[in-house]
Amino acid sequence: MTEPWTGVKFDLSIPELEKMAKQLRRDVITMIATAGSGHPGGSLSAADIVTALYFKVMRHDPKNPQWPDRDRFVLSKGHAAPILYAALAECGYFPVEELSTLRKLDSRLQGHTDRTLTPGVEMSAGSLGQGLSYGIGIALAGRLDKRDYQVYVLLGDGECDEGQVWEVAMFAPHHGVDNLTAIVDHNDLQLSGRVCDIMGLEPLVDKWRAFNWHVLEINGHDMGEILKALKKAREIKGKPTVIIAHTVKGKGVSFMEGNVDFHGKAPTAQEAEIALKELA
Repeated sequence: MTEPWTGVKFDLSIPELEKMAKQLRRDVITMIATAGSGHPGGSLSAADIVTALYFKVMRHDPKNPQWPDRDRFVLSKGHAAPILYAALAECGYFPVEELSTLRKLDSRLQGHTDRTLTPGVEMSAGSLGQGLSYGIGIALAGRLDKRDYQVYVLLGDGECDEGQVWEVAMFAPHHGVDNLTAIVDHNDLQLSGRVCDIMGLEPLVDKWRAFNWHVLEINGHDMGEILKALKKAREIKGKPTVIIAHTVKGKGVSFMEGNVDFHGKAPTAQEAEIALKELA
């Protein structure tokens, strides 16, 4: 039960992926600075992961966003919408020029993702903690329909404070949902401080293992490690996989790295100019 793939095969080399990740980071800075609002920190920390998925790993078709056999990417931490919009635009789901409409009235690019507005968006986001449940629903639907697509869900580490995440963590292995990969963007910062101070997650790896997930722990900015982990996740059968990706909030921009102030604050025009020079 497969339908023909008419799209472009995204298969960039590691140097090309690293270059694309920089471009996505530049897009993020530019669109948030133009909007004067948005979440740069968590968008930048997830840039390498999102780049690997959209430009190497996932099977998807910008010309046919609803292609039934596409791999699905669910952005559970929906406030990081700018990094997803950047990837979708650079892939060709909509014009790159449209990124400048972020958060404007009547724009298709709202502050949190809306699947009814934006081509390529799989889930309407807002309240945290729901993406993994949504992703499991999609994964189970694929199994029932005998389709071989994969589902990737990106979670924030602060988001893992939500109890719903751990309900799903029990459910997925119980049902052997092996076409699902969760990725935790573990940058140790959330809205008001360090995750370890607000609600300690450790031992995070042991927790997921105790719930019977296959666990991989990586440097979330090392493209080689990211690709190796995503390949391994696809090979694991009988249980879901979670990738704990250690990242840096605001990665790539010196004054944003590890700075909680830029969780949800737009850079000024002068700051954006500095950031873009650093990302050149």
